[in-house]
Amino acid sequence: MYYLISLAKIAKLMCLAIPMRIASIEGDEAEAEVGGVVRRVSIALTPEAKVGDYVLLHTGYAIGVIDEAEAKETLNLLEEIASFSEVS
Repeated sequence: MYYLISLAKIAKLMCLAIPMRIASIEGDEAEAEVGGVVRRVSIALTPEAKVGDYVLLHTGYAIGVIDEAEAKETLNLLEEIASFSEVS
């Protein structure tokens, strides 16, 4: 229980970036997908991003390109954290 309370306090002090896969690119914008959700995002900060790459998305902006293994590990950890709130 203490762990979850500490995690909540820490979350208030940091920002969260979600890994998403680039599905298409048009100029400085891209369609990115994760878990069946598709969003139009800015890739102005990550001009090296290409279709198929995973990017870290924060407030609508891709802020970094990461490899697939890191993206999947991060998504798995986020799913695990989310499952804690489902436990009564």
